[in-house]
Amino acid sequence: MNDEQSTKDAQLEELSFTVMGYISKTPHETFEAVADPEQLSKYFTTGGARGRLEPGAEVTWDFADFPGRFPVEVIESVQDEKIVIAWEGTEHATAKSTTTTFEFSPVDDGTRTLVTVTEKSWKTTVGGAEGAFGNCMGWTGMLAAMKAWVEYGIDLREGFYK
Repeated sequence: MNDEQSTKDAQLEELSFTVMGYISKTPHETFEAVADPEQLSKYFTTGGARGRLEPGAEVTWDFADFPGRFPVEVIESVQDEKIVIAWEGTEHATAKSTTTTFEFSPVDDGTRTLVTVTEKSWKTTVGGAEGAFGNCMGWTGMLAAMKAWVEYGIDLREGFYK
């Protein structure tokens, strides 16, 4: 058995996923579309975002289509490069909180940005898989909505989930 096959056959300790997409804006513009609560509220947090995504800030997100405002902890923020957030996990998480990392990589001499979103901390159970797959769908939708908003001013989320 080769190393690649052995890695693919290894038992998982937790579920994680990564989604990505290209945004035709600079890393700075793309980073700000996520970090700035006013911009994030235009295409993602249908009930509004409060607080800039930077360590120490009091941040909450609210989704009108999934009622309930909840706190978001900012673990790390590197301007135009990376944001790491966490929020309270469920009984299906491997830790007290799930962790999501946004990475912003310049493409085409910085005229475009590859946005990568990675989330981890899900148990390898049916409930953990449902949580991970559901959030994977949510972050993929967020990336598509962000692209439509920052490139064309179109709100894709309105009415999408409800």
